[in-house]
Amino acid sequence: MATPQPLLSTRTTFLVCYDIANDRRLRKVFKTCRNYGNHLQYSIFECELNPREKARLETELKDLIKHDEDQVLFVSLGPSEGRGDRVIAALGLPYTHFDAPCYVV
Repeated sequence: MATPQPLLSTRTTFLVCYDIANDRRLRKVFKTCRNYGNHLQYSIFECELNPREKARLETELKDLIKHDEDQVLFVSLGPSEGRGDRVIAALGLPYTHFDAPCYVV
């Protein structure tokens, strides 16, 4: 009889970052993200999501933002139990890659 293998986590850690042009929409996006993760900074949440939760969050945010004015980024930090390659996807305005170094103060 084979030994049961431990289940790998299906949760992935995401940084959900947003730039919302309207204060009313900003408050709604904040409240929505608060239901899914930990608030890290003004417009950044860390969310551990399974694929279904991520799809639900994306759908809720798509309905809130104005796609030609606002931007929401999902930065994948890899599996919650480890770290993989960074993948960035954008809703609304496209993501622009900056080559400048990132400093954390």
